[in-house]
Amino acid sequence: MNYFYLVPFASLFALGFAMYFFKKMMREGEGTERMKTIAQFVREGAMSYLKQQYKVVAIVFVILSIIFGVMAYFGLQNNWVPFAFLTGGFFSGLAGFFGMKTATYASARTANAARTSLNKGLQVAFRSGAVMGLVVVGLALLDISIWYLILDHFVADAEPGHKLIMITTTMLTFGMGASTQALFARVGGGIYTKAADVGADLVGKVEAGIPEDDPRNPATIADNVGDNVGDVAGMGADLYESYCGSILSTAALGASAFISNPQMQSNAVFAPMIIASIGVFLSILGIFLVRTKEDATIKTLMSALNRGVNTSAVLIAACAMLILYLLGFENWLGLSFSVIAGLLAGIIIGQGTEYFTSHAYRPTQNIAKSAQTGPATVIIAGMGSGMISTVIPVITIVIAILVSYLSPIGFDVENMLTGNNLSMGLYGIAIAAVGMLSTLGITLATDAYGPIADNAGGNAEMSGLDPEVRRRTDALDALGNTTAATGKGFAIGSAALTALALLASYMEEIRMGMLRLGNNVMQFANGDTIEVAKASFLDFMNYYQVTLMNPKVISGIFVGSMMAFLFCGLTMNAVGRAAQKMVEEVRRQFREIKGILTGEGTPDYARCVAISTKGAQKEMLLPSILAILTPILTGILLGVSGVMGLLAGGLGSGFVLAVFMANSGGAWDNAKKYIEEGNLGGKGSDAHKAAVVGDTVGDPFKDTSGPSLNILIKLMSMVSIVMAGLTVSWSLL
Repeated sequence: MNYFYLVPFASLFALGFAMYFFKKMMREGEGTERMKTIAQFVREGAMSYLKQQYKVVAIVFVILSIIFGVMAYFGLQNNWVPFAFLTGGFFSGLAGFFGMKTATYASARTANAARTSLNKGLQVAFRSGAVMGLVVVGLALLDISIWYLILDHFVADAEPGHKLIMITTTMLTFGMGASTQALFARVGGGIYTKAADVGADLVGKVEAGIPEDDPRNPATIADNVGDNVGDVAGMGADLYESYCGSILSTAALGASAFISNPQMQSNAVFAPMIIASIGVFLSILGIFLVRTKEDATIKTLMSALNRGVNTSAVLIAACAMLILYLLGFENWLGLSFSVIAGLLAGIIIGQGTEYFTSHAYRPTQNIAKSAQTGPATVIIAGMGSGMISTVIPVITIVIAILVSYLSPIGFDVENMLTGNNLSMGLYGIAIAAVGMLSTLGITLATDAYGPIADNAGGNAEMSGLDPEVRRRTDALDALGNTTAATGKGFAIGSAALTALALLASYMEEIRMGMLRLGNNVMQFANGDTIEVAKASFLDFMNYYQVTLMNPKVISGIFVGSMMAFLFCGLTMNAVGRAAQKMVEEVRRQFREIKGILTGEGTPDYARCVAISTKGAQKEMLLPSILAILTPILTGILLGVSGVMGLLAGGLGSGFVLAVFMANSGGAWDNAKKYIEEGNLGGKGSDAHKAAVVGDTVGDPFKDTSGPSLNILIKLMSMVSIVMAGLTVSWSLL
């Protein structure tokens, strides 16, 4: 039990450093009066949007909490679930709020710091992004600590070993609150930002021929607001859920795998929490290692960020080996290899994403060259490159799954699916997800850095700062495009491992659902019986006939695969509709407000902010509600085997589709940046105009539909876990 107290300590340590970085950023100068005014516009727009979104989400949460309360009353649900659901959503939203508040204060300060040096601008932007990373891990570990202490006190001792199973499966359910909040944040924020971005690009750049972030464009403020609500608040809520989900699913699988050994059971539950806690300290160390030279290139800047991330990863690998050894695991070395497999997978996916999206490398340069023959070839090249880019993440995840499964069982391939080997192998996969996310404090900092640098460039342009300052902010922004794409790849990869662990945890929740309903014995078709409390994972798979020959499983796989495409289609069309309204508004202002294009008139920025806000609130509801309802309806119609198929289909197709969309979008964006740096004719050339079209198509790919898919994968798993009691008690087939 003493090991556990490292978790709340690490939580407070992370939050303390987040406050330190925030206060240090606030002491930096915000620049000229014009810079302050623009930053204030963005800040007010972002907070106004977040306030509206939280009102809508609050209504959804109240309705779902009432449903969970009714289910608990009828014995279909654990009594703690309604409260756990609310706290998961609250902390997830709080993490996004703090991150966005920091980002909106940091952008002008980053632009002002860039007036001094490139390194100064990098450090202000990156350490402001670190606030997001540290707030996410700090609040997640705080939420986990509070719930463990509450449940440990109130949950009555059951049969030996079963108390920890009840605690961990109950804690898993607060992940649904985090997932629900994250989906609304990602979908709503993604629709908001891309409606503004597409509107600003199509009318401003393509039709009016004015530069990006030009103050004459009425949609520029909405565009800058969108960067914050989508890529900061949305990403923070997303990875908060992944972080919690990986830790809690590992704890639940550990409680099951070591049920016959009480001492090792508690150590297996605490191991992922302790590894994540050590990751907090090492992430902070990595943050202090990020610095660069004044004449840095994109590769040099990326190396500066990678130095911090990779140092943290190497140290957490060494610390994980020591932790697992000290906790007394007989197979501590094998489990250590599982953690290392997760860490390496995260790094490799990030490097692969960088290669396919950074304009320092051939794939993106080739997309830029294709712009010389028009928009059609840009789109074809970008889609082709994005499809090819899926190879590295998929192969990496496959190898990570196999290594992390086989390492803890001594690579016993012949007996890998029997007895304790199965439970231990699944625990290895789950702890690999913890390993991948253990350095989230710094990896999320590199992602949150992106929109801060982007907004800094916008502020510099709108404030009319010296060309040298704009050159520095452009360099920081181009790096931000790559780190954002890398962060999305990392988030998608972590979602794949976390969802796989949740898939295994689903069966543990089925066990608890059966016990709550008084179903203490399972009787198989051949007449054999087994106590539910003592049944293995394979027993449940056999009892519910989860095999590829079961038409319910196949049906579920097809529905899950379809959900990934349906979800993308709905969100893409939502961006299209909202962007059309933005385009019409920007055209109207250019037409009706005298002197905008000559700089004598003032655009109505607030009107564009209002259009994006209203469009996002309206359009985010349908895809989000479908993501919640589909697992419930599948469980009612097809039962447990259908739900397992649904989750497997959604995971497989959703993961690959998300990688494709994120990488295509990132490559189109940086192909445009490559041309804007003076290559292939530079700004205003035909190649540049074609690249802008490609970037516009890629915007909803990389910032709306693609990033939302990893939340869809996890949310369907979480909904299935929370609704396990209903699925057990009532299915039509």
